Amino acid sequence: MNDNVKIKGMGYAAAQRRINNHDFTWLDTSDEWITSRTGINSRYVTETENTSDLALRAALSAIEDAKIDKHEIDTIIVATFTPDMQTPSVASILQAKLGLNDCPVMAFDLNSACTGFVMAFQTVSAFIQTGRTKTALIVGAETLSKVMNWNDRSTCVLFGDGAGAFICTQYASKESMAHFANSRGDLEDVLSAEGLQIQDISNARPLTGGTLKMQGQAVFRFAIDAISDGIRQVIEQSKWSLDEVDYIIPHQANMRIIAHVASKMKIPQEKFIINLERFGNTSAASIPIAMAEAKANGILKEGHRVIMVGFGAGLTWAASTAVL
Repeated sequence: MNDNVKIKGMGYAAAQRRINNHDFTWLDTSDEWITSRTGINSRYVTETENTSDLALRAALSAIEDAKIDKHEIDTIIVATFTPDMQTPSVASILQAKLGLNDCPVMAFDLNSACTGFVMAFQTVSAFIQTGRTKTALIVGAETLSKVMNWNDRSTCVLFGDGAGAFICTQYASKESMAHFANSRGDLEDVLSAEGLQIQDISNARPLTGGTLKMQGQAVFRFAIDAISDGIRQVIEQSKWSLDEVDYIIPHQANMRIIAHVASKMKIPQEKFIINLERFGNTSAASIPIAMAEAKANGILKEGHRVIMVGFGAGLTWAASTAVL
């Protein structure tokens, strides 16, 4: 038997306001233009909730699904690149909002953009397998509306706000988990959002943050290769065949990317769990939202073999297997 990681509970939270494609009246675009190029019909945008608020709703849903006492949680990792503030971390804020400040909890954020949740899952898996962690809460949470240029149709129609969460615990299994992660440093701003700028203290100016910028075609080409590579790597490690995989949950970025991968790898498209048509690209939140919703709808069931695969800014990409 191998020490493995059980995804004991899942939950998700969408932001309050749903924006449909036809609501972008100030842009030179249309529902047909957006749908045909991305597969996205709508996305959710926050009006009053920050990243930690969405994370809290998703976390409470996952705790309820796992049927655990929240005080069992000893590790909290939040994957995000749109935190409430530069410090403290969203994970620390979430710990307080959950009422766990009197418990011994290791809490920190992880920023690997859209790949972040898979990286967080791999981190928690290592903690659990070494005995450092017994019960972990991992959350992918983003308020991407904060970094959008709402006059740039190449980006603002793609992204949405939301959060997804897992409760993970240790259990003994006959199967080993497979993990893969890779990175290629991006010095060409293929996908980036500026942070605070270096200041000339003799000519101080108000601090400002940057909006997200993306070279669409470069990201498209990278994404196809990254998803394909991630799937191949964990299939080889796990000794599974693609036929033995019940579902693949990819980062929800663009329907054409997923369709290209399915065609290139000769994988039936029905194996891919997809909800980007309603949620858009929620970055680190996209994989746990898709999985939690699929479980709630009775699609994902206990015993299913799944592959989670993400890609994002960095440039980064990663994949993990799990048996539910």
